This record gives sequence, C-alpha cells and structure tokens, in this order.
Amino acid sequence: MTIASLAPDRLSALAVASRPLSDAFAAAGFSLYAVGGSVRDALLDEPRREDFEIDFTTNARPEDIEKLMKPLCSALWQQGRAFGTIGGTLRGDGVKVEVTTFRSESYVDHSRKPAVEWGDSLRADLSRRDFTINALALDVIALNAETPGVQTLFDYYQGFRDLSERTLRTPIDAEILFRDDPLRMLRAARFAARFSLAIDPAIEAAASAMAEQLTKVSAERIRGEIDLLLMTERPSVGLDFIVRTGLAEYCLPELPKLQLEQDPVHQHKDVLKHTWAVVDKTSRDLVLRLAALFHDVGKPATRAISSEGVTFRFHDVVGAKMTRKRMTALKYSQEMIDQVSALVELHLRFHTYKLGWSDKAVRRYVRDAGDLLEELNELTRCDCTTRNARKAAELARRMDELEERIAVLREQEDLSRLRPALDGTQVMELLDLRPSRPVGEALEFLMEIRLDEGEISTEEASRRVLAWWRDRGEDAAVPSPLR
Repeated sequence: MTIASLAPDRLSALAVASRPLSDAFAAAGFSLYAVGGSVRDALLDEPRREDFEIDFTTNARPEDIEKLMKPLCSALWQQGRAFGTIGGTLRGDGVKVEVTTFRSESYVDHSRKPAVEWGDSLRADLSRRDFTINALALDVIALNAETPGVQTLFDYYQGFRDLSERTLRTPIDAEILFRDDPLRMLRAARFAARFSLAIDPAIEAAASAMAEQLTKVSAERIRGEIDLLLMTERPSVGLDFIVRTGLAEYCLPELPKLQLEQDPVHQHKDVLKHTWAVVDKTSRDLVLRLAALFHDVGKPATRAISSEGVTFRFHDVVGAKMTRKRMTALKYSQEMIDQVSALVELHLRFHTYKLGWSDKAVRRYVRDAGDLLEELNELTRCDCTTRNARKAAELARRMDELEERIAVLREQEDLSRLRPALDGTQVMELLDLRPSRPVGEALEFLMEIRLDEGEISTEEASRRVLAWWRDRGEDAAVPSPLR
C-alpha cells in the first residue's frame, strides 16, 4: 500500500518528526518503522496529545539503538532495555520517542514479567501487537527518501479496514495474545471506549475464558489501564465489557455486585447502569471519575427492605471505606485515595438539606467539602440520572440555589478560612491549659460559633470561651482576654 493512497499529509508529518532517527538508522544499515498509536492516530486525524510520543520498531539490537540515539537525544531512558526498548527526547522539537528491537514475548507460568526473544521480521513483530488498529507500521526511512512507488505503510492484519469499520480485532488468535500479556484484556476495554469500537466476539470470548489470568498482572499496571479507560469520553463502554467478561472480579470486584441491586430512586433496573450513567456524565477529571465509579459501591452491603421500600442507609459511609480498601489494593497514591473516598462519603450530603439552606448549613457543606467543593457539586449533579423530568428539574434548581448561596456568602466572608477565631495556642494561653482534651473541646465550641454566625473578632471569641469555661465549673485560673 503506497502512501499516496492514504492521508499523505498526516503520515508525512509523522515522517518529518522522525527524520533525525530515520537518517541515522538508514546510514547504519538498519530498518526503522513508526508503529502503533502514532500511526493509528495520524490515520484517524486525531489531535496531538500532550503526552504524544512516537514508537518505533527496528531490526537493530538494543546496543545499536542506544549508540544511534545518544547523539540525537537530550536524554535517554533505559528502563525497558531488558525488553529491547530505548527511549529518549529528540533534540530540537523535543519529541519523545521509544525504539524497540523486533521481538516476541510471552509470560512464564506464575510470572508477572514477560520472557523476551529478539526477531528479524516486521510481520512477526506486528503479529504480537495487541490489536489490528495498533499493528500498523510506517517505513519512515522509505518515506523520507521520497522514493516513488515504494511501499511505506504496512498493514498485514487489516488494521486500516478495522479503523474504518470501527471494529476492535486482534491480529492473531486473541487467547494467544492475552496469554502473552493478560493486561491486553483491559486494553480492549479502553480502546473500545476511546474510539467507540465494536468488540469482536472472539475478543470477548477469550477475555471471558481467561479473566483469571489478570492475576498475573501487577496492581500498578492494572491501575494505569483503569485510569486511561476512565479518561475516555465514554468509559461505560469499556467498564461494561470488564463486568460482562468477568474481568472486574479480578480488579474491581465491587462493580458486578451492583447488578443485583434494584434502585427505585434512580429508576434503573440495577445500580450498575446508574453508575455507568454517572461516570459518563462527569468531566474528564480522574478524581471525579473514580468517585463516580465508586459512589454507590456501598449499596449491596446496606440494602434493606422496610415500609419505605428498598433502602441503602449509610451506603455513603460504607462505600467510602470500600473505596479506600480497593484503591489501596490498586496502589493509588494516598492523596488520591483520600480525595476519592471523601467524595464518596459526601456525595449524599446535599440531600440532607431538604428544607432549605441556612447560612450554617452552607458553611458546614463548604467546610466539609474543602478543596473538593467543585468536584462534589458536579458529582451531585451527575448523580441525578432519573428520567423523571420534574424530579431532575427540581434537583437542578436546588443545586443552583446552593451554589448561589455559596457565592453570596463568599462576598460577605472568607469561606476558604472556616476556622475557629482562636487557635490552640491562644486557647491554652487564655485558659492556662496544657495540650489536652478541653483545648480541643474549646476549639469545637468556637467552630460551631463560626458555622452558626460567621466571623467574629478575637476579643469576642475570647469573651465567649471564658464564659463557656466558667459554665463548665472548671477551677483553672483564667487570665485576661487576649488583645
């Protein structure tokens, strides 16, 4: 297939970015092909992402790759050298590149690290790629040489056709490829969601049969793939595949249980469908998307039948604990675990103020949300997936009212500093105390005043703490209020 028959501008731009490498490898007598995502995205005319990099494959061995790349790159990284990969940042335009020796790889029994063998065939190398849409290769040496009629785009497995038909297939038997690297089963979910692809039944059958193989993959790699899936436009496409095939049992086991829970409030036949709807509605923010994914995981454990019908009391608190446990197992950072579990625990807070928003209620809501206020508000809005137009409009109206109240209060006082008017040191000096429980109780007393009344002066706070202390009947010496 010649370049003239396909989007020449898109692929030519890719070749130009590759020219320093293609010239060096050609001079040394080696081949060089751009492969995978950069070729696929160029054919799709996808906009260049911030994390754009070009992957190459070659018949050169790692030591030759390093020698050729060193003078062309401002930095090299060799974490993947054992797998034949040398990475670097090209001087000049700063494009990140990774060059890998033709290879094949497969997992040893009970091992999480693939055994690697070098190869000399482009076709064989492409056959071990995960999907046909990623098994496309562009001969950047031939393209930059501008030799008329020379084949430049190699598509042995009809990846271009599958891109056009929006179908996700594997270049060879899916079970063989998934056995080589079980993470590819999760990658199928991600690519289907990212490009709105129909998944080949052979892929789904293989993933269903081999789901348990996911236990061979490290938690860090699984987490990375889940994150990429959640940042697609419609994560539900991939998430549903993960649940259908049983993969979720080995990475997100809380999700399949949601299928059994009837939710009369959201009018879905199960909470899982509601969860998919919420995830898809949220902005592409990873903390927010994770909170949407986990926000109802506490429902199966709290489901009860009462005179009110089906209830899920305290599923927010239970769900937050479950979220923390699952994210810890997937090796998320402590900061992200804290943020997501906080949103899960707070996602029902809005609904506790059914009778309207007093100033105190607004301050408490803002205080509890902290830096996650905008994310909590968006999660609350997206959690409304009812098909009842009246209920949806009512919730939107109440949410608008809350945000307007927050804006008004912000004009009157500093809501970013919802703290007691005195700090712990000032309380100890005022009441002649050492660090102890009464100091904390005094601060809680002052915090309630802050929430009830807004900001008060240091002098007023000192007067009230002294009165509160006397009312307790304490015998501690009481010096004059702070000035």
